[in-house]
Amino acid sequence: MGAVTAVRAQPVGLPSMGAASGADLSPYVERQLGQAIMAEGRRDPTYINDPELNQYLTALGRKLVQYSPGAVPDIELFGVRDPEINAFAMPGGFIGVNTGLIVATDSESELAAVLGHEIGHVVQRHIARGMTQQSQNGAIALASLAGALLAALAGGGGNLAMGVAAFGQAAAIDRQLGFSRDAEREADRAGFQMLTGAGFDPAGMSRMFARLMNASRLNEGTGGGAWASTHPLSIDRMSDIQNRVRSMPAVHHVDSDDYWYLRAKMRVVQGKDAISLRTASQQLQDESRTLTGLRQSAAFYGLAYGELQRGNLAAAARNLDQASADGRSSPELAKLAIDLAVAQKDVPRALALAEAAWKKYPDRYAIGMAYVQALQKAGRHDQAEAFLRERIKQWGVDEPAFHQMLAQSEESTGDRVGSRREMARYYVAIGALPAAEAQLRQARDISRDFYEQSQIDVQIKEVRDSLEEQRRLLQRFKG
Repeated sequence: MGAVTAVRAQPVGLPSMGAASGADLSPYVERQLGQAIMAEGRRDPTYINDPELNQYLTALGRKLVQYSPGAVPDIELFGVRDPEINAFAMPGGFIGVNTGLIVATDSESELAAVLGHEIGHVVQRHIARGMTQQSQNGAIALASLAGALLAALAGGGGNLAMGVAAFGQAAAIDRQLGFSRDAEREADRAGFQMLTGAGFDPAGMSRMFARLMNASRLNEGTGGGAWASTHPLSIDRMSDIQNRVRSMPAVHHVDSDDYWYLRAKMRVVQGKDAISLRTASQQLQDESRTLTGLRQSAAFYGLAYGELQRGNLAAAARNLDQASADGRSSPELAKLAIDLAVAQKDVPRALALAEAAWKKYPDRYAIGMAYVQALQKAGRHDQAEAFLRERIKQWGVDEPAFHQMLAQSEESTGDRVGSRREMARYYVAIGALPAAEAQLRQARDISRDFYEQSQIDVQIKEVRDSLEEQRRLLQRFKG
């Protein structure tokens, strides 16, 4: 099983919640375990660090949880570069979404249906129940995962292999544990409630489930129907969803522009070799010729993105012009235009485009980042720092990369202590605590100001305390 499938942590049947469940895996402990897995998993090469995709997926997830039938922890969705049709929930509200799932959907309601189902497992605490009521083999797998995470902490967080090992051990748990039929029905019903409450087309769930069931049959033994394999789609489940859809009034949901542009982008992103990239390009070319309006624009956008990744700047520019025909605009098109100008080494144009895009789309992480990068390339680090401090106040929790970018500007302006303290904040935000401590110790050694040193000492103690708490948690699971 590849590293990416290891992210899956879809344990569980639906045993009764006894005292041990609440004591051994409280929501807080579950979140801590999920954060520890994610801290290593972010170094997995299949993890997609794309602010456009992550903001879209997390916003979609949060829209759904507003209509949840129960309390939901903080939800964080992220992309995984893998053509398998799959999505998976991890401990603590972390949900991974394969590019294969996004590309396989034909509407935003279909994508929301699968994500709603995964959130349903989180709402019902199926993962926590399974991890506290698991088999002996599952317990051994969980102990191995905890051991891999402990080894990563001891190693200072610098070994990429540890990130892959952590997800590999999570996959072992996935193989040992599976959702019961009752748990699947609970997740279906919770997901259906969220889907309809959020205004999506409920028929999207029955369409997507039917497609997944078919994919599982066609790809039996090849791994192509990963989601349907780990969430068996029985006739009873399908009938239940279809009956619920028939009882609902017809809903015409208008897909967001973001969905179509990011779906086209992910078709390119998931290409792992020359053959799959050529296939993706051919599919996008076919769509650009046969479709109209938004979907045609999205196809040209995907082509432009692919050409830019390959360094074919003239072809990227031609396709981007086609995508933007008739004055069509979107945050994705604006971001790609900035990236193209940067690749062409036209910094003044990149900065002008970024300033205009930020005024038009002040709620987009990726546009804010592109604006900062343009300011940095123009040598306007003071302006970049001021802008970043405002964005950190606004979005710091959701987008740690702003701390990283602030550190880069501070280093460029000679603030070596501030730069390392900001990098420490970045590492804390993504859960890489050993790396955060190392940055703070560097800052402490560089500083010559007693008051500043005292502040750094407090930060080091906070990180050390968090590290010890994480080690104690993992030791419990390892035992």
